[in-house]
Amino acid sequence: MYGKKLGQALSTVAALAMLSACGEGGGSTTASGTGGGTGTGGGTTTAGCTLRERQDWAFAQLKEWYLFPDTLPASLDPSPYTTVGDYIDALTATARAQHKDRYFTYLTSIAGEDAFYASGSSAGFGVRLSYDTAGKRLFVAESFEGAPALAAGIDRGTEIVAIGTTTANLQTVASIFTASGAQGVSDALGPSTAGTSRVLKVVTGGVTSTVTVTKTDYSLTPVSSRYGAKIITEGGQKYGYVNLRTFITTADPALRDAFAQFKAAGVTNVIVDLRYNGGGLVSIADLFGDLMGANRNASDAFEYLTFRPEKTANNSSHNFTVQPQSIAPIKIAFIGTGGTASASEILINGFVPYLHANAALIGTNTYGKPVGQIALDKTACDDRLRVIAFAVQNAARQGAYYDGLANFVEASCQAGDDIAYPLGDPREASTRSALDFLEGKACTKITANAGLGKQAVVEQPRELLVPLGASTAQRETPGLF
Repeated sequence: MYGKKLGQALSTVAALAMLSACGEGGGSTTASGTGGGTGTGGGTTTAGCTLRERQDWAFAQLKEWYLFPDTLPASLDPSPYTTVGDYIDALTATARAQHKDRYFTYLTSIAGEDAFYASGSSAGFGVRLSYDTAGKRLFVAESFEGAPALAAGIDRGTEIVAIGTTTANLQTVASIFTASGAQGVSDALGPSTAGTSRVLKVVTGGVTSTVTVTKTDYSLTPVSSRYGAKIITEGGQKYGYVNLRTFITTADPALRDAFAQFKAAGVTNVIVDLRYNGGGLVSIADLFGDLMGANRNASDAFEYLTFRPEKTANNSSHNFTVQPQSIAPIKIAFIGTGGTASASEILINGFVPYLHANAALIGTNTYGKPVGQIALDKTACDDRLRVIAFAVQNAARQGAYYDGLANFVEASCQAGDDIAYPLGDPREASTRSALDFLEGKACTKITANAGLGKQAVVEQPRELLVPLGASTAQRETPGLF
């Protein structure tokens, strides 16, 4: 997501937006409600942090900043709601029914969010999981460097077939799905707390094994050291490939390094893989755009951020700013899925007015989040309210892609997400389709189903697994466990 989140707290500077399927900033699963921000000392012993005080504070912030003030109730008794998150969901119900705020407005922890945006810090196994509801199966879509799962040999393509706290109480994933659905699987994997261990029966490369994996604190690398940035040579031509996992601060040097490599090699055709990227900081989206804007003028707008009428003093825009590492792509192939949202969509949409049909969406339709959040803090309670407060448009003032970008881009190619091959491998379905587009080959256009935001003619057999009450890390990195 982004908040100017696309990032910072308004108290420090107006700032700006997943969740995954359901919601917040991006992605592809369905989550509801939220959590976070329990308050110092449990939220009831700190002055100003009773449940009612926090609920009243949240309503006041919404009345002042919410992008859709006409959808808010004139008043709403908070007494029936046992959490601040449930109350916020009730306040934003009308906007949600209008498909404008799909749980994009939520409460989280200041400390937890700051840690994630600064360094990608979170606790978990270090995997991104996707599931097949019909088949009742669970797969690893991606495994992160420096985290326990990869160290245990669990990587993209691994299937998790059973979960337990010991070998004696292993339950099959199929039985968990049958009994409790996707949320039951999330629950079986345990809380996002360092020290939480699970016994997993996995199938990797046709070999079944049982491993014990313990969640630890680790920092997510936004651009993989294994496949995140590389040059693919095919038919005598060089193509740049860059995969960004999330728009956080540490992506800055990684993206600069990637494009310095492309610039040195004379790359003019690029694959930007955002298939699982739920969003993040607007500032990193701006940098990413700048790195592909060597031939743009300083007066060329990349994006406009527009607040509600009485808050227009906060409106802003970003013009392309050429960086030392910038290149001038002739064609860009953006790989996207229903997990692609928020800052990822800003990046894609930003190039449509300039490259037109030379900027294509590859894969399936994106999530559809053309709005962003600001951060409003109640520091004593460790409460950060992410409020949808601004709309996003490109240089042509095109926005409102609530149903995804499939009908906004001028070129697109249907493709699947083939976890049998590594990300960025020319044999992988979406990477192959991206290369074909760059090479001028014909393809079948993606067509969106109105109102769904994550569906296309080519249905992905799997969805990213996002739990109810997802953390900031799970909202911005859908599927993260």
